[in-house]
Amino acid sequence: MPNSRAQRSSRSLRHARLASLLLAPSLFGLSAFLLLPILVVIWLSLNRWDLLGPMRFVGLANYADVLTDPTFGNSMWRTVIFVVSVIPLQSALGLFMAVLLTRGLPASGLFRVIYVIPWICAPLALGVVWKWILAPHDGALNNLLGVSVEWLSNPALAMPAVAGVTIWSQVGYTTLFFMAGLAGIPDQLVEAAQLDGADGWQVFWQIKVPLLGPTLFFVLVTGVISAFQAFDQIYALTPNGGPQGTTDVIASRIYLEAFQGGFNLGRASVMALVLFVILVVVTVVQQRFFAERITYDLT
Repeated sequence: MPNSRAQRSSRSLRHARLASLLLAPSLFGLSAFLLLPILVVIWLSLNRWDLLGPMRFVGLANYADVLTDPTFGNSMWRTVIFVVSVIPLQSALGLFMAVLLTRGLPASGLFRVIYVIPWICAPLALGVVWKWILAPHDGALNNLLGVSVEWLSNPALAMPAVAGVTIWSQVGYTTLFFMAGLAGIPDQLVEAAQLDGADGWQVFWQIKVPLLGPTLFFVLVTGVISAFQAFDQIYALTPNGGPQGTTDVIASRIYLEAFQGGFNLGRASVMALVLFVILVVVTVVQQRFFAERITYDLT
């Protein structure tokens, strides 16, 4: 018995060492590429630095400066407008196209590829292309419509135009995941509902939509995070915050604060931390909202 216990203890120790060895690369990556950068940003937020001169410790002065800055408040408000404009329509269009593409209609495979192409392309490159399309004088859209509209320099149109381009580029991503979710719903459930007299509309809303809860949760969480962090296309379409700051979203404001104008990495770090906290809070709220409303049991 003592020998048996000693052998079990020795095996458990070897297994623990092996597990630690296998986890070491992941832990290193987590520390080096996630935790360490966060700590660096926190340290920078307590200092004033212009990338050239010496770093000067200022404590919480950067926080007080940023949180009372109306420009930062405008950026937060514009970011909220952008997220609210993009996410509902992007999710609804993605679900609609996923339903169509899973019906086995002619050329469905071709349309799947077409919808995904904008998502896999470089956002900055797409922004440059769309800036030409939306150009006021020689732009493709104005030439097609026979009008001369200032899509990107009109304060009333800049945000809708930027949101529309973002939806166009991201809807393929949403469609792809909704298609996977719909494909995972057992046919037996749909057939049972139809035998009970449910029509197509009832099957969709009472069977498929509830079972798409996990997919919807994933799409909304990743979509909201992506929208809050949107930068490339917005900067390419409307650099420096757009007309009258109407597209001055938080990611653009962080870039402008750090690398243009003031070159103040301390203020930019504070803005980045505020964005980080907001994303954590929004994600937790979404998780709690969906926790009791989704099921992972499809049997």
